[in-house]
Amino acid sequence: MKKALVFAVVLAFLGPAPGAWAHKAGKDSPETALHDHPVLQDEAPPYIGIEEKLGAMVPLDLTFIDEDGRKVRLAELIDKPTVVSFIYYSCRDVCPLLLSGEVKVLRKLDAVPGKEYMALTVSFDELDTPADARKKKTDFLQAIGKPYPPDAWRFLTGDKENIQKLTDAVGFRFRRNEDVFQHSISLVVLSGKGKIIRYLYGKTFLPFDLKMALTEASEGRTGPTIAKVLLYCFTYDPKGRRYVFNILKVFGTVMVVFLGGFFIFLTRAGKRRTPKEGKGA
Repeated sequence: MKKALVFAVVLAFLGPAPGAWAHKAGKDSPETALHDHPVLQDEAPPYIGIEEKLGAMVPLDLTFIDEDGRKVRLAELIDKPTVVSFIYYSCRDVCPLLLSGEVKVLRKLDAVPGKEYMALTVSFDELDTPADARKKKTDFLQAIGKPYPPDAWRFLTGDKENIQKLTDAVGFRFRRNEDVFQHSISLVVLSGKGKIIRYLYGKTFLPFDLKMALTEASEGRTGPTIAKVLLYCFTYDPKGRRYVFNILKVFGTVMVVFLGGFFIFLTRAGKRRTPKEGKGA
């Protein structure tokens, strides 16, 4: 009976193909716009798009103005895993769609805002004002549809120099075209020390993908056991930009445990038989 149970467990891990365990990111949604592309290398500088800089550090000494008109340093806000979105507040195109997608995923996210993660929305238009930021914050906090700590999602404006330093640090390339901008859309996940952990593309996001990115961002701290198990079982596929079930790693672990248990079983069974054979002689 025990052998049958172990064999069933092994088959469970062998059965599905790796693709069946994939958690696709929002970029594969039919709603994805042209704004979702990564950096366009065939364009003349400055490029428009996202130039990924995974592992790089964001300069936390930069100063911005929050929705209440107060001057803040990034170091004051980024002290835990942080989800950053870049928009401009007068945008009537994809920026509201990006924030709507963020609202939907934050609503479903199994994490405590303000304690386990922060959200920052930064305008890359130096002409935006704290009043613009405050209106956006009010609208989108209401859209979450449930109590959400105001300090857990901050909306920032800044001068051209600080904006440029921050967007350069994360590889966010945009271009002003009169009173509108050409730009891509993405969420950027940072660690509590400002390290760039992950880019999530598109206008719709899976709670699983964001949860995994935040879990990666918090690796330096003690996390729940289930989070460690998820990090062990799932890995990030940079080409598909999604988290996939690592069947080889998990199957290898199951086989090691199975063989180890089988060896112990044989050893104990041999010790139990030895005295009986002696009596028979």
